[in-house]
Amino acid sequence: MPVQAVVAATGASRPPAVLMRGIDKRFGAVHANRAVQLRVARGTVHGIVGENGAGKSTLMSILYGFYEADAGEIAIDGRPVRIKGSREAIGLGIGMVHQHFMLVDTLSALDNVMLGAEPSWRLDAARAEVRARLDTLMHDTGLVVALDTLVADLPVGERQRLEILKALFRGARILILDEPTAVLTPQETDQLFDTLRGLRARGTTVLLITHKLREIMALCDAVTVMRGGQVVLDAAIADTSIDGLAEAMVGRRVNLGRRGAAAQPGAVLLAARGLGLSDELGVARLADVSLQLRAGEIVGVAGVSGNGQSELLDVLSGLQAPDQGEMTLGGKTFTPAHWLSPRRARALHLAHVPEDRHRRGMVLPFEAWESAVLGYQGRPRYSRGLFGWMRRRPMHDDTAAMMARYDVRPRNPALRSSKFSGGNQQKLVLAREAQLFDQPPQVLLVGQPTRGVDIGAIEFIHGRLREMRDAGGAVLVVSSELDEILALADRVIVMNAGRIAGELPIDQCSEAALGRLMGGAGH
Repeated sequence: MPVQAVVAATGASRPPAVLMRGIDKRFGAVHANRAVQLRVARGTVHGIVGENGAGKSTLMSILYGFYEADAGEIAIDGRPVRIKGSREAIGLGIGMVHQHFMLVDTLSALDNVMLGAEPSWRLDAARAEVRARLDTLMHDTGLVVALDTLVADLPVGERQRLEILKALFRGARILILDEPTAVLTPQETDQLFDTLRGLRARGTTVLLITHKLREIMALCDAVTVMRGGQVVLDAAIADTSIDGLAEAMVGRRVNLGRRGAAAQPGAVLLAARGLGLSDELGVARLADVSLQLRAGEIVGVAGVSGNGQSELLDVLSGLQAPDQGEMTLGGKTFTPAHWLSPRRARALHLAHVPEDRHRRGMVLPFEAWESAVLGYQGRPRYSRGLFGWMRRRPMHDDTAAMMARYDVRPRNPALRSSKFSGGNQQKLVLAREAQLFDQPPQVLLVGQPTRGVDIGAIEFIHGRLREMRDAGGAVLVVSSELDEILALADRVIVMNAGRIAGELPIDQCSEAALGRLMGGAGH
C-alpha cells in the first residue's frame, strides 16, 4: 500500500506527525534498516529503543536527512516527502538534538542559535532580532539559557536546553532527541522531562532515542523497539513494561538487578589518605578525601556530576597528582611530589577505564587493534628489538580474542574505532584493561561503565565487573546512575562538593538515603 493510502487510512482529520513505511538502508554488507515501519502520532512523546546497532539511529538519521533511504516512503503531517538533506528536514519542521552537542564552544549561546540562521546581514540588527525571538521562546517553553555566556562556560544541562532552543528557533515541530540524558544529573534530567512535557502540551512531537527504559516508561506515550534493523514491538506505554521492553530489545530475559549476597572483603589493596586538589582558579575539587579499596569488593562512588568524582579517578589512576595527601598501592607509598604515573600504575596492576571513552579511552581514527593495545604496546609480546618495533600479528590476535570474550561486534580488529557503537567501544576498552596484564589487574577503576550503553551490554559489563571482584580484585565504580550503584556495589561512598559526604554498606543503601547524602543533607 503506498504511503498516501496509509495516511488516508489513518483519518484525514489528524494524520500522524511522522509516517515511515518500508524503510530500507544498507551500508555495504551491513543491513541497518530492514523494511522498517514507524508511525508517530502528533503531540506525543514516542520512544525508540534497541541495542546498539539495532538501527534506531540510522532510522532517525534518515528522517533528519543525514542519510537517504535505499527504499521506502516518508510522510510528514500527512504529506509524502523526500528528505535529501538536513536543510530539507529543517524546512519540514524537523529538528534533532544529538548526544554529542553540535555547539561552538568559543561562541556565545546567542551566536550559536543565530549561526547559519542570521535574519540580517547587519550583525547588530540580527542579534537584536534573534534575542527578542529567543526571549519570547524561553518565556513560552521555560527553556532558560544565559544568552551572552560562552558555550564553554555553560553547564551541561544548559547546553542541552540551548540545543533544543536552537531547533525550536528554526521552526521544529518534530524534535528528535538522541540519548538526551546520557550526560545529565538526576536534577537536570527531571528539568528536561518537565520541558518535554511542556513541549508536548504545546503540540510538539518528540522522538526519544534512549537506552534508559525507566525514562521511556516515565515520559513516553508510545514506544517502538528495534532489533537487528527491524521493528519487533510497537506498543502504547500502558500496554508494556520495563521487563517486556528489555526482553524485546535483547530477545531474551535480562537481569540487571542485584545478584547474590554482599562480598566478604579481604586485604587492603589501595589506600588513599587526605587527598586534596584545587583547580587553576584555586577552587577545591577534592578536600581531605580518604578511602580504602579491598580485595573481593566493588566500591561504588555516587554523587551529582561535578562533585569531585572525576578528579578522584584522575588522582587514583595517576593522571593527575594531588596537592596534598598520599596513597599506598602495591606496597609503595606515593606523595604529591612523587606521584603515581599511569605507566607505574600498570606495573603495580592497577587498571583504569576512563569516564570519557572517546577522549581518554581510545583514539577514534585508529583501527580497533590499535585502540585495543593503547598503553600496553611496550609489552615484550608486542614489541621487539632495541627500538621497540611493533609486532602487529600478536596485537591482531589478542584483539580478536578480546573481541570474542567480550562480545565486541563486529569482530573485526581492522575496523576503525569510531565505527563501533558506544557499547562495543566500551566493551573493547574494558577488555583491554582487564586482559592485557600478565595477570588480571588487582585494582580496577571504572568511570561511568555503562554511559550511553544498551541494556544487553549493561548486563554483560556488570557481569565482567563482578567476575573481577570474585577473582579477588578491588573494583571502584564511579557512576551517575543510582540503579547501577545499587546493583553492583558492596559498599557505597557518596561525594558532595569534593568531600566524602558519607559511606554506607549496601544493605543500608536506598535511593532516598543516597540522595540525601548527594545533596549534602547527611543520613
